[in-house]
Amino acid sequence: MKKTIKLALAASMVLGATSAFATNGSALIGTGAKARGMGGVGIGVSHGAESALANPALISSVEGTEVQFGGTLFMPNVAFDNGTGSGSKDSAADMSMIPEVSLATKVNDNFYWGVGMWGTAGMGVDYRDEAANFKMVTNLQLMQFGVPLTYAISGFSVGITPILQYGALDINYDVGTGSTGAGIAQDLAFGVNVGAAYQIAGVTIGASYKSQIDMEYKGQLTAAMAGFGVPYDNDKLSTPAELGVGVSYAIAGNTIALDVKQIKWSDAKGYEDFAWDDQTVYALGYEYAADAWAARIGYNYAKSPISDQGIAGTLVNTMNLLGFPAIVESHVSLGGTYAFSKQTSVDLAYVYALEATDTYTVSNNPNPGTREIETTHSQQSVSVQLNYNF
Repeated sequence: MKKTIKLALAASMVLGATSAFATNGSALIGTGAKARGMGGVGIGVSHGAESALANPALISSVEGTEVQFGGTLFMPNVAFDNGTGSGSKDSAADMSMIPEVSLATKVNDNFYWGVGMWGTAGMGVDYRDEAANFKMVTNLQLMQFGVPLTYAISGFSVGITPILQYGALDINYDVGTGSTGAGIAQDLAFGVNVGAAYQIAGVTIGASYKSQIDMEYKGQLTAAMAGFGVPYDNDKLSTPAELGVGVSYAIAGNTIALDVKQIKWSDAKGYEDFAWDDQTVYALGYEYAADAWAARIGYNYAKSPISDQGIAGTLVNTMNLLGFPAIVESHVSLGGTYAFSKQTSVDLAYVYALEATDTYTVSNNPNPGTREIETTHSQQSVSVQLNYNF
């Protein structure tokens, strides 16, 4: 057991130095291939060890010890047109790896615990070769390490996952007066995920809460705003709180699940200054499971948290659309599992975020008049996860 934990942690740390370009704002629609194959559902349906973040109460479905090790190849397609006649330019940040390692074990009929490390969120663009786009390069990475603890009795379970979050942020650009950037800034901070679930006659009802995690990236946002001549004294960029509920129904190998959650961007430090709105996320997933295989489909929707702030919000509009274009809204997914034996299986998932385009009218300062800036954004991702049960 101790050896398994050490191997899981070592593997996750090796994969940890990666970035993500996430989809509900800057948050992944789900962690783990099972959840991603079902549109991100996980509050009211258990996915075994990978449930530690979505709803820790649901690791109570583990019958012995379960280890899940995998990752997601993330492939965003982002382009920005600054409205000066130079045309749309593609971001070179078009591929990244996101790791996920989960372990959960049943201690007795009432108590379960686990450990894991997950890439949970991030965002970034790379226009370093595009002078028309200020040679903008942004990179936000978030990794979470957690230890889920769950108590279950008579179909009811409660769980808590204390979280240690690692974050790294880099914002660099050139408006014609030389490179503006303070280098990569990093931070560590604590948070907590809590959840509850009740299961009866094939129905599972769940609820979850994720605390806000306050992160500070010294010299990043202050330097970024100073480069545009705007006084700014905040380098905090918090991971927002989340509240959610979910329900699923399983019968004869068929499972359908629905999650609804709210992401509180408007209260998160940093995001509130850039006028991000709260998101209500709807996730719907279906699974058919046979003895040695399973098939999954899903859909996830959340309205973009960024919106046009008008001419007075030219700088905010530019930073959002150019550096942090969180405009995708609809995602469709497919997934499946194949079991090689009772102990080992592999999960696959594919997610496509439908192309979205936003166009804002901004000031042409220092020149007179206005111009239109435009971002186009779509995404594909492939997740692979190996499972071992003993």
